[in-house]
Amino acid sequence: MQKPLYLLICSLLILIVPLVHAAPFQQALPGYPYQFPKDHASHNNFKTEWWYYTGHLKTDAGKNYGYELTFFRSNPGIKNLPTKTNWALNNIYFAHFAVSDESGKKFFHTQKLGRGHSKMDAGLFGAETDKYHVWTQNWQATLDKDTHHLAAATPEFGINLDLTPAKPLVIHGKNGVSQKASCKGCASHYYSYSRLNTHGTLHINGKSHPVTGQSWMDHEFGSNQLTDEQTGWDWFSIQLDNNMELMLYILRQKDGGADPNSGGTLINANGKSRYVPLTEFNVIPIDEWKSPRSGGTYPMGWKINLPEENINLTITPAFPNQELHTQIPNGITYWEGACRVTGTVQGKKITGQAYVEMTGYAEQFRQDI
Repeated sequence: MQKPLYLLICSLLILIVPLVHAAPFQQALPGYPYQFPKDHASHNNFKTEWWYYTGHLKTDAGKNYGYELTFFRSNPGIKNLPTKTNWALNNIYFAHFAVSDESGKKFFHTQKLGRGHSKMDAGLFGAETDKYHVWTQNWQATLDKDTHHLAAATPEFGINLDLTPAKPLVIHGKNGVSQKASCKGCASHYYSYSRLNTHGTLHINGKSHPVTGQSWMDHEFGSNQLTDEQTGWDWFSIQLDNNMELMLYILRQKDGGADPNSGGTLINANGKSRYVPLTEFNVIPIDEWKSPRSGGTYPMGWKINLPEENINLTITPAFPNQELHTQIPNGITYWEGACRVTGTVQGKKITGQAYVEMTGYAEQFRQDI
């Protein structure tokens, strides 16, 4: 699912390069031949790209934490731009890092923004094209054989984690594309590791805690996705304790309805998956929460039903205030947080965990890109 900080990056680029001619980019079209591990790396022929990690961690003392670490790349599309210079503006990178303390009901978040560079440097940003390695200063994600390594730290909070796939990756959508609108190329190439066994260290307020848990990784790249009729989205990544996973997204339209291109993926315990169209699921908000900071009113808790699969779930946020307000000029406000899951599958009780993202509730969803 397209992520809101991509919009922030593009809005900043409007301010930085308003008078240039855009270079053409490759479109996300049906029939894309995925190649792994090559496709874990950066795709500079597409305008935008993101590597998105969310997860649920538990300390030895039994405390629960959620985390999010995300890296974005956006190409401003300037023709004939010099590349052999430390001041090149071929790619802009943005990173977002958040930790949810479920026991203390505290939310920590921060972000970074910078120009790209072909070599890793403590003061620079970048992503390699021949192997998976993306970094924003001292934050980074790398891949060593099958293990993902994540590292990010601030004076208040940080993580150093190893993530190993418990199931094969899943390609979302149909025929190699995740369609976001009906126009040609309004789509992305999108795949996920829906269940990653996770262990490492969490740092909170000067103390380090060994942690274990489960993570979810999204990688998405494309050049054009949303339209003027879309006002925001709700995105769900759900991990059930019976080893099933579910990803759903609803693209909301100005008339209050859902764009028919909304959909998702159901992943069975054996790793097999299938596309789930909007006609096969219902998402019903249970409650709402008004942010004291932004004034935005968000749904807060959901009933999710897939009648054909006899799946009935209730998604409950760990706590309401997991709203992110980006402080960089022209930023946006949205909600993304750790949630718990209860319900039934085929009539049997089930529990699980989830991450939910909501945009377009705290402010008007901008389409100036």
